[in-house]
Amino acid sequence: MRAASEGTGGLRASDPRPLYNPALVKVRNKPRGNGDQVSELTAGRLSVYLRCLNTLDAAGVKTISSKALAEQFHLNAAQIRKDLAYFGEFGVRGVGYYVKELKRHLRMILGLDRTVRVAILGAGNLGLALADYPGFREEGFAIVALFDTERTKIGRRSKGGVRIHEIGEFRKMVKKDAIDIAVVAVPADSAQGVVNTAVQAGIRAILNFSPGSLKVPPGVKLKNVDLTVSMESLSFFLARGEETDEEVT
Repeated sequence: MRAASEGTGGLRASDPRPLYNPALVKVRNKPRGNGDQVSELTAGRLSVYLRCLNTLDAAGVKTISSKALAEQFHLNAAQIRKDLAYFGEFGVRGVGYYVKELKRHLRMILGLDRTVRVAILGAGNLGLALADYPGFREEGFAIVALFDTERTKIGRRSKGGVRIHEIGEFRKMVKKDAIDIAVVAVPADSAQGVVNTAVQAGIRAILNFSPGSLKVPPGVKLKNVDLTVSMESLSFFLARGEETDEEVT
């Protein structure tokens, strides 16, 4: 059995084929291949595949081939098979991928089979909006606390009920609440100091919304989301005055 390149596009619930046997799937504890570049790019695509599978599952689709998955969501079938092969053998020849089971395995690979606890550093408009974004909770991310230095904000809560704490409590709460990820949503001139605070508290995964180049030590993963750069990219697209379906990156 191996990742299927052929198969059905999606079976109905009444299809007479045998139910999926999870014992048939061979999952590797570690992916084949080395290097942060491979895991970084692959992880990003796995997230895309997971969202596609969520859509299929909600629509009642039971199985799908890599070809049909690619065609329906404008993906690359060969890339799908290659990415999944890093982690195991999930497809069944002549059937394709079982949507629910592949979705479950992708969640395990992405570490989403448990609740991921998140703290937001910065209780301004962006921090508060992120704290109350329902999509995080739906995907298994729990926003457990907000932190800020402004005294007038300490003790208050976001509209969704997330409490704002003084930044000095961060180290203690990282251990107490088993915080996994820190989200940095502060002005640029404060960002490096806040990142340092997170690292010193033992955080190894940081999502940064502040502009500029920040430094973290080896063993800490920093992901940057620069909204200004994204807006400038869109402005560049408009300035070209060309009609194109290509995504500007």
